[in-house]
Amino acid sequence: MAEGRRILLVDDEPDLRDAVRVYLEMQGYIVLQAADGAEAVSKVRTLLPDLVVLDVLMPVIDGIAALREIRAQSSVPVIMLTVKGDEDDKVEALRLGADDYVTKPFSQRELAARIESVLRRATQSGALPRDTIVVDDDLTIDFARNRVILRGKEAPLTATEHRLLYHLVGNAGRLMPFETLLARVWGPEYHGENHYVRLYVSYLRDKIEPDPAHPRYILTEKGLGYRFADLRAGPSASR
Repeated sequence: MAEGRRILLVDDEPDLRDAVRVYLEMQGYIVLQAADGAEAVSKVRTLLPDLVVLDVLMPVIDGIAALREIRAQSSVPVIMLTVKGDEDDKVEALRLGADDYVTKPFSQRELAARIESVLRRATQSGALPRDTIVVDDDLTIDFARNRVILRGKEAPLTATEHRLLYHLVGNAGRLMPFETLLARVWGPEYHGENHYVRLYVSYLRDKIEPDPAHPRYILTEKGLGYRFADLRAGPSASR
């Protein structure tokens, strides 16, 4: 997974960048560096990294603003570095399309594991079946083109949201436990981190449910996980 992959490491602390660079290069990655958000945005455009590790607290342009600009031009996977206990930054980063976050201080081994997991998910995201699912008169999901059409208009989903929706719809009518969704969408190393599932289900509901407070499609099995509405109960088709 690591061999030849280009990682753009963005942090305003030179000592941290050097330490992470040495460790990742020992794992086989090519490490590019940027010292602030503006430089990060420019290097994403010109150097085309395979993944970005982006600190939130930086000069010139902070990490959240940089992430917003990166997402306007690229779908490159992004891992945010956040300060312990700052839930607002974590939630905002995930909402804007970050693929994961790591809390400072972190171990090199943890960061490398997260990088490998995110790269693996990005590689697998192109392997979805070429199916179009007509859920009902309001919702159509085209997995071949990563498009979700809600009442005639496209609902823009992130790559993670598409993967989560795929596994829910692919098992429509059946309970998908938290641990199953974590393993399939994020990876087995995310054992016990149920908040990822809850957060992304809330994002999906906001985008595809007519009334997110009273979901029609993604149903909660309290304390267990989620279940997509049984497609056999309504007008559905696959082609």
